[in-house]
Amino acid sequence: MNGATPHMGNATKEQESGQGRGAPLVLLPVLMPIALIGRRAIGVLDHTGDVLYLLFDTLRWFFRGLCIRKYRLGKSAIVSQVVRIGVESIFIVSLVSGAVGLILALQLSPPLDDFGQRDKVANIIAVAVLRELGPLIGAIVLTGFAGASIAAEIGTMVVSEEIEALEASALNPIRFLVVPRLIASTISMTCLGVISSFCAIVAALGISVTMLGIPYETFVDNMLTQAKQVDFWTGVAKGGVFGTLIGIIACANGLRVTGGAAGVGRATTYTVVECVVAIVVADLVFTAIFFALGLF
Repeated sequence: MNGATPHMGNATKEQESGQGRGAPLVLLPVLMPIALIGRRAIGVLDHTGDVLYLLFDTLRWFFRGLCIRKYRLGKSAIVSQVVRIGVESIFIVSLVSGAVGLILALQLSPPLDDFGQRDKVANIIAVAVLRELGPLIGAIVLTGFAGASIAAEIGTMVVSEEIEALEASALNPIRFLVVPRLIASTISMTCLGVISSFCAIVAALGISVTMLGIPYETFVDNMLTQAKQVDFWTGVAKGGVFGTLIGIIACANGLRVTGGAAGVGRATTYTVVECVVAIVVADLVFTAIFFALGLF
């Protein structure tokens, strides 16, 4: 009896320890999604912090260039980036915006016909395009056209060690690479937002006059009656913010590239997705602020 007791005690201990080890396995299906969500949230916060730090550092170099003659901004680099980001995007932005204007006019006409208010198409389009769709469409198109290109270009420079060569030459990469692209992206998107709104309204005007039977004078009069200056300047402000977001996110993803050509591909994909999400969230914030201030 005495000899059997230690073995029974050991067996009991092994069962208890086995149950102790098995308890977390039961909770594993519950804990894994929580851990995954937490890991994703930490990654998002970490990346957001990197982007904000890069933005502050870029603004620091920008204001240095404005205030200190020694740190010039590089006007030729800014102009070349404006041409590449903005001027070369005009056609595709105009095309997409014009198509959206046509779609809006044709989609709004039948419901308004039920109330005998077909000519009110102009009122709705004026407000919707100037406040929301003009800068939003321009920003999304620019994200795919120029944002991915910026990320790929800077990412390729990281992979080919050109960034390290700049640092070895005592040249700050943010000053020479990020600042011109951020300035160009902000300026370009501000202008493209206006162009996008103009093309959408002109396209809606054309289809309304030719197919919907709305007189030109009626369309223009209704549009000018409904639209206010605050609508136009809201679109301009949104365009500038969207351009800043596109530029800084693209540069941040380009600078953090690792893994060769595959890393460059991932950077371009992440840039497009992150820019679209950031643009929509910023648009939501703008709308909430203006609604709270009673500017609508």
